[in-house]
Amino acid sequence: MKQEKVAIYCRLSVEDTNKGMAESESIQNQKSLLLEYAEKHGWMVYGVYADEDYSGLREDRPAFRKMLQDAGDGRFSIILCKTQSRFTRNAATAERYLHELFPLWGIRFVTVVDHVDTSLRANKKARQINSLVNEWYSEELSENIRAVFRRKMEEGQFLGNYAPYGYLKDPFCRHHLVVDRETAPVVEEIYDLYLSGLSCKMIAERLTAKAILTPSQVKKSRGQDMGRKDCQRWSAGTVRKILQNPVYLGHMVQGKEEKISFKEKRTRELPKNRWIVVENTHESIVAQEKFEDVGRMMEERRKGAAPTPGTKE
Repeated sequence: MKQEKVAIYCRLSVEDTNKGMAESESIQNQKSLLLEYAEKHGWMVYGVYADEDYSGLREDRPAFRKMLQDAGDGRFSIILCKTQSRFTRNAATAERYLHELFPLWGIRFVTVVDHVDTSLRANKKARQINSLVNEWYSEELSENIRAVFRRKMEEGQFLGNYAPYGYLKDPFCRHHLVVDRETAPVVEEIYDLYLSGLSCKMIAERLTAKAILTPSQVKKSRGQDMGRKDCQRWSAGTVRKILQNPVYLGHMVQGKEEKISFKEKRTRELPKNRWIVVENTHESIVAQEKFEDVGRMMEERRKGAAPTPGTKE
């Protein structure tokens, strides 16, 4: 009899780590359990596919996508996971693969802990119930995490990955901002140049000509934000954002957008009346009067009031 080939799939997500499950659900733990199970059943392991720090709701997991491609190419006949939730927490994804595509591809899906086996017809209702429970869990977890984040924002804690240009994360408290003595003077200069009559475009050109590092270049020089494109030149848009950001007054403004759905990475912008604003959370870089003067000048230019020659935005 021909020995069946099995693909082993393991996944560990950020949610697992946050729930204190990293050790019990570790990739190595899953892999050892599944290899032992495959050996016990006499299956030949075609390969081990593992995704770390990926939510089970996402389908863009690299190893997950590679495994599905190999499954469609007929490279193995069984997919083995610790639980159905390791494969996916999305009910629609589970239905599409477990009950539609896998049967067409001749793939048997098996889990060790919750005893899922698509070769058993009577097992189908249990799989579908599992799918719903897994998705409900993800939705509840997402809501709980969102509530925790909102509470922290309302307390004035900074939750961004990187501090705004002009600031650093406090080395003693990563949710607090401290003035960056290296870049804060550039912020002050931007405000002074705008009030002197220069447009955002002119300011950007001057900063670039002076070889002042852009915000993205500063991050890169500090080993941060390496995945994004390095902007070599200052832009009018970057200058404008600095001139309009109340963070330089010492205020924390967060919650400007929200995820469209717990299943989606995409976000949508929220109206200003839903932003979370907490005043005086950190040291200011710009005085209130100067910030207001800039705001008034921007509004005048926006309305088409006659600006100083050469100051067109």
